[in-house]
Amino acid sequence: MKLISRLLLVIVLLQAVGCSNKSKLFPGFSVTETGIHYMLISLGDGAAPAKPSNYVTVNITYRTATDSVFFQGLRQFQLTEPHYEGSIDECFLMLSQGDSAAFFIKANPFFTQTLETELPGFFKPDDFMRIDIRMIDIKSAEDFQHEMEAFMSWIEDFGDYEKVIIKQYLDGKKLSIQPTESGLYIVPQIQTARNMVESGDTVTVHYEGRFFNGKVFDSTRKRNEPFQFVYGQKWQVIPGIEEAIGKMREGEKSMLIVPSHLAFGEQGNSSGLIPAFTSVVFELEIVEVKKGITE
Repeated sequence: MKLISRLLLVIVLLQAVGCSNKSKLFPGFSVTETGIHYMLISLGDGAAPAKPSNYVTVNITYRTATDSVFFQGLRQFQLTEPHYEGSIDECFLMLSQGDSAAFFIKANPFFTQTLETELPGFFKPDDFMRIDIRMIDIKSAEDFQHEMEAFMSWIEDFGDYEKVIIKQYLDGKKLSIQPTESGLYIVPQIQTARNMVESGDTVTVHYEGRFFNGKVFDSTRKRNEPFQFVYGQKWQVIPGIEEAIGKMREGEKSMLIVPSHLAFGEQGNSSGLIPAFTSVVFELEIVEVKKGITE
């Protein structure tokens, strides 16, 4: 009975957002009147879909229409009313807790209106992009605020403990450096006089992430796949790497000691490989900087 009720709720919801026919562009998908192509992959146990003002936790993947992944991660944020038809906000509002779905939306308005940046060179103006979303959690604004108040009370003590762990790591490596204002430690290894990275630049980087015990958890070099993205866009890299890139030049290499609030935060990464509140180390190289957006 619960599954039937959820299916009925999904049908009603899709009718409300303008579900009218099958997609002619993407087999197996349906399309809303606002132009979002969607496919429900699995149903969760949520009683009601998300709504504006809710705080949601989602596992999200961005792909080109040809299935090349250019972002994947766990994100928590507050939902807002869609500010144009066919926006990603409508996608979130179609899902209840535990649901998974795939969507195709227009890439150009996503970048220019939602992210307020320019369309990357690997998209054409009329291209679609694919977004896979798993709605992990939905909280009311009131519940989220209460949890944050309790969390901040606890984290004050944890923050002191993490500082001790970082100091022990620095001492063990015989590193005598001061953190940036945010708490990030940057240890230059190779420096150049080439282009600084600026917002809107297309940046190609190699990185290797590891725990304080030396175990590697991610490496573009081992995959032989440098990571390219437009610097300044939301949700591309963790805050510590984004800060470091903004202080580096093309061709430079640095080691970063990244406290948890600038890494994977209170929830860890989406795969569960990196636990919550874990400080990490990154070796970062700026391979190439292309000024502005290239077509």
